[in-house]
Amino acid sequence: MHAPCSSQRMPRSIAFAGRRLAAARVYRVPGTVVTGMHSASAAGITRSARRASGSPAAHVVARAGLTARGVIYILVGWVAALVALGQSSREADQQGALQLLAGKSYGLVLLWLLALGFAAYALWRLSEAAFGVTGDQRGAGPRIKSLARAVIYAGFSYLTFTVIAGHARSQAGRQEDVTATAMQHAGGRVLVGVVGLVVVACGIALVVEGVRKRFMKYLDTAKMTARTRRVVQVLGVTGTIARGVVFALAGVLVVDAAVTYRAAESGGIDKALLTLRDQPFGEFLCLAAALGLLVFGIYGLCEARWRKV
Repeated sequence: MHAPCSSQRMPRSIAFAGRRLAAARVYRVPGTVVTGMHSASAAGITRSARRASGSPAAHVVARAGLTARGVIYILVGWVAALVALGQSSREADQQGALQLLAGKSYGLVLLWLLALGFAAYALWRLSEAAFGVTGDQRGAGPRIKSLARAVIYAGFSYLTFTVIAGHARSQAGRQEDVTATAMQHAGGRVLVGVVGLVVVACGIALVVEGVRKRFMKYLDTAKMTARTRRVVQVLGVTGTIARGVVFALAGVLVVDAAVTYRAAESGGIDKALLTLRDQPFGEFLCLAAALGLLVFGIYGLCEARWRKV
């Protein structure tokens, strides 16, 4: 028999070459070249990052961050209560709380722990923004909230380091400067007003979350006794509503600053609490809000223990 001619072997070799080309297919995007190997590498990095975000070490980071958040709200509530009672001239906000610690003999150690805790909280929220929020629905909304919280607590970490270094400026003063600078530009008053409305909306959302007990879905209640669950729920409802009211009032002050063109009217937690103190029964209202923030801090420690991460 005659050996098959080369023309008869061509179809098989062409098929083999086709499979090789398919395996090494190149996807072209204008301006870039991404090979199958590159996409596989990117997918591997994503899987590794996701596994790292769910590792025991990441859980420790998350709980350290939640603990730092609980501690700072306890301190803010404590300073606010002293201000309401006329026993302190410090600002009743995060910086005032940090400066209260700075004046203690043990303050430097606690400030370092808080700075690292805030950084840990920011990293944990960044992982949620990247991979989703445990206990929440899929979608962009929860991830955007986590990203915003990551930015805020990264700022708190920086603020704590400035207090450690002794270079911190008044938090209220900085906000007034930012508001005044924004209002000097065209459309600046509108922008400040919009920011104020967003803060008001966030405060109202927190009040609704507290009333409807939505925060409970983030907690591993199966690990709680019935009594513990009731106590944590009461702490969460009280603290979340108080926090929402203070945030909403702070937002109203920002809107008022935009409307009246007076940057000094804007402010954060400290300004909101002082505004409450200037109202009829103001000391009582300010003290109630301060205790509410302190309660939220205690709830925050409970969340550090039982939060699904």
